[in-house]
Amino acid sequence: MLIDLYYWPTPNGWKVSIMLEETGLDYRTEPVDISAGDQFDGEFLEISPNNKMPAIVDHDGIGGEKTSVFESGAILIYLGDKTGELYPEKPAQRNIVNQWLMFQMGSVGPMLGQAHHFRQYSPERIEYAYQRYTDEASRIYRVMDERLQTRHYFAGDYYSIADIAVFPWVVPHENQGQDLQSYPGLDRWYEEMKNRPAVKRALDLGKEWKKPTQDMDEETRKTLFSNKRPGDR
Repeated sequence: MLIDLYYWPTPNGWKVSIMLEETGLDYRTEPVDISAGDQFDGEFLEISPNNKMPAIVDHDGIGGEKTSVFESGAILIYLGDKTGELYPEKPAQRNIVNQWLMFQMGSVGPMLGQAHHFRQYSPERIEYAYQRYTDEASRIYRVMDERLQTRHYFAGDYYSIADIAVFPWVVPHENQGQDLQSYPGLDRWYEEMKNRPAVKRALDLGKEWKKPTQDMDEETRKTLFSNKRPGDR
């Protein structure tokens, strides 16, 4: 049976679309236009109470029952367990994957997201925030590069949900003030990742939906960045 993917083409959304494409699961996309406030719809909040996408509904889930999952890292783990793919069963290997997955959830996503925000979306340049998050992005890129100079993938010699989680946040590296040529291990890994057929398909999903940054009006900015519903004061 189908998996419903509640999705918008962002790094967190791409994590799950990549996983679904890599595993070949049958899914259909339910767009959640975060610029229009779809994330606040009551039906969606029943699935994702933190009003964030992505989320999934698996119609053949745990015990054969319909199962909903929110939070992108949790979704990757759920799909790895469901399919037996890209999330190893051996405890020692799973331990390594979990560490790099949590590194993505706790550092890569939040910090690179802030760098992206203050460099690209802030209505005025706040020098302290601009430099603070650009510097932290550089530090995180060095951590990733050092790992990938001695390992083929984040977990070692096997591709996993850790790679799937990190990759989408490296896609907009230029907007985070980063030049991949400065990180040879990360650059090698990034080129390999972006050329995977499943990754290409996943990044193409819904790319025509997004509006250019320069076309963002104040109402859209408020919906995206202050978490207010459209029309709220």
